[in-house]
Amino acid sequence: MGDIQLTTPIPRTRDKGTARAASGGERAHLRPAVARTLGATGMLGVLATLFLISAGAASAPSQYVPARVGGWPGWLAGPLAGLHVGLGSSSFQVLMLIMCASYLLVLGGARELALAPLAGAIVLAHVILVLGPPLISQDVFGYLAFARMGALHGLDPYTHVAAEASRDPVFAFVGWPFKHSPYGPLFTLASYLTAPLGPAGGLWLLKILAAAASLGALALIARAARGLGHSATTAAAFVGLNPVMLVLAVGGAHNDTLLLLSLAGALALTAVSPRPRAASAALVAGVGVKLSAGIVLPFLVLSAPRVRERLAILAAALLSLLALALLGVLGFGVHALGFLGALGEQQQLVATHSIPAETARLFSLSGTPAWWRHLFAAGFLVALAATLWRTARGSDWRVCAGWATVALLASTAWLLPWYAIWLLPLAAVSGDRRLRTATLLICAYAILIHLPLADGLLSPGRQRSVTHLHLAVPGLRHRMEFASFEILHDVHVDLRW
Repeated sequence: MGDIQLTTPIPRTRDKGTARAASGGERAHLRPAVARTLGATGMLGVLATLFLISAGAASAPSQYVPARVGGWPGWLAGPLAGLHVGLGSSSFQVLMLIMCASYLLVLGGARELALAPLAGAIVLAHVILVLGPPLISQDVFGYLAFARMGALHGLDPYTHVAAEASRDPVFAFVGWPFKHSPYGPLFTLASYLTAPLGPAGGLWLLKILAAAASLGALALIARAARGLGHSATTAAAFVGLNPVMLVLAVGGAHNDTLLLLSLAGALALTAVSPRPRAASAALVAGVGVKLSAGIVLPFLVLSAPRVRERLAILAAALLSLLALALLGVLGFGVHALGFLGALGEQQQLVATHSIPAETARLFSLSGTPAWWRHLFAAGFLVALAATLWRTARGSDWRVCAGWATVALLASTAWLLPWYAIWLLPLAAVSGDRRLRTATLLICAYAILIHLPLADGLLSPGRQRSVTHLHLAVPGLRHRMEFASFEILHDVHVDLRW
């Protein structure tokens, strides 16, 4: 009997391990798709809520546009006013919570998102904010007032206050008419370019400048993250779609976005092809906008492994500071450092929701006494010394500078919500999870103080009613401040609405 020819393959039992591997492979292919879906959904959520907030704030005067106290001209409301969307405290709260949830979805899927659609969403978000009115703050009119004082009225903004030019059309929109300029000479002189444009043209130029600076910073942050081996899309999403960055900083046209641009420039210069001396010059340019940019500078100096390199970076920083001082002297003479005195005045103020103020309330202290503020200041100095020491010992200077900034925000009695963005570039490019978590918590707190749900958690509403009087009746406020300037030295300024 001959051999039997088998024409049909004998079926084999599939190995269980192989089945598990295949199943795992399928899940691995599904996970990026799910992440992309979540990220795309989050981007749409951020854009939709941002549009409703911006258009709603433009539709009618409300507490979300504090500059309304000066009137409601079309150039203030912006082109979105005709949509008549409407915005109240409840709807604002719901929209902000949805935006925050959408932002978390974006972060969850950011690594799998393509850079092009993410960049498009970020640019569109900035365009929406430029088209709307300045949100939450009147600071942009302070910039205009200081610029017009110097360029049109011959008044040095470091030695004079906006109330001395009370007939200027910008004055009615100013929130702090009895304060000197706390901004650096580079920004102050550059802002003079807005004076010939009038209030409307000046406002729109500053809104566009804030958005452009933010977008420029984002491009540099993505570049720095990629150079350090981290995800550029995650870094860009972490900063560019952050609700504090969008609603409070870009939406308010704050010059903090210029500070962010200088910091992002320094991060990019030290990440891609290390140029620490050029990075120190970028940070000094930030100091020319706001002194707070200087907190990162010593960390950059100590990041070099050798003493000779540290001295070279320090020398470059000192030369840049000398150039900045020369610019200030040319522009303002002997009063070029006047913004330092204004910052000293500012630090005598107490923001109701600063950590020192809130903890003082928890301990039933009378107000926020000076000794309590000094205690927090001492804590900051200890944290600063510790982080500088770690940097000198070889730790990542970006992470250490980030933690020093966390300590600064936690210890200052004058904490404004948009200051939270100072942390974003450092947390975005470092890849340190703990620093990113701390940054998100600070951003969440900055959002929380604007929501009604915080009423039972934070300082009592009686202080808020005083602040509303302070903001809504400028004439009365001006007379109070003129009669006794000291009244501002321990005022609790509440930024909830």
